[in-house]
Amino acid sequence: MAHQARKRFGQHFLVDQSIIAAIISRIRPHSLDRVLEIGPGLGAMTFSLIDHLTSLDVVELDRDLVTYWQAKEISKLQIYEADALQFNFLDWANLAQQDVVLKNRAGRVKIVGNLPYNISSPLLFHLMTAIESVDEQIFMLQKEVVDRMVAQVGDSEYGRLSVMLGARYQIEHCFDVPPESFDPPPKVNSAIVAMYPKRGAGISAAVWSAMEILVAKAFAQRRKVLANNLGEYKQILDLDGAILRARAQEISIEQYLLWAEQIVDRSGTDK
Repeated sequence: MAHQARKRFGQHFLVDQSIIAAIISRIRPHSLDRVLEIGPGLGAMTFSLIDHLTSLDVVELDRDLVTYWQAKEISKLQIYEADALQFNFLDWANLAQQDVVLKNRAGRVKIVGNLPYNISSPLLFHLMTAIESVDEQIFMLQKEVVDRMVAQVGDSEYGRLSVMLGARYQIEHCFDVPPESFDPPPKVNSAIVAMYPKRGAGISAAVWSAMEILVAKAFAQRRKVLANNLGEYKQILDLDGAILRARAQEISIEQYLLWAEQIVDRSGTDK
């Protein structure tokens, strides 16, 4: 099938066989695993995954690519024609986890894929809905995004993505992927990232909501100190002068989480 990459879907097809092999090696697919691939494209990773698995689920939005996969009539492949931003990852992960437990507890639930770079951040947040039932996520992303994901407090790349994802995942930058590994080549460098959910972290919905608002405020104007960014939260948290003179990138994930808990406690919001 001669498929023309579609810019509106952010399509760049991985063609470098050595990179594909390295990604599959990092995913470590096992026949007992339940795996969901986001955006299989023309099958750079998909065919290798199928070879290792009893079954593979894929989510694909492009109708032409859905037709491409349906025409192959691969019995081990379950195709979901859907927008990943709307897909119910929670339902899929819960069913996958039940299946793994029934068959063999050695299996793991994994979500993998070469994520469309134009929707990567909202998609990463959407995936959090399934965090309690997923063991591992392995993604190809724009390197700049991965740098922000793994950044530590004080780093120039440390920001909202670092804090919010770091509160819920252990994140590992695996290796970089150059533009020439794709067809067509993207204008940016790429990287493979591994994400391990921190299950049972005990972050309530109310605390998470408060943290989302707090962190967004703190990083709204990165060059300004917290005194300028936090608004009414300065009074709610009763922050001292030293903290108010700090910038958002100087505050740890743990501190933001503690502040979110205090906001919920002091505002009387139900946990």
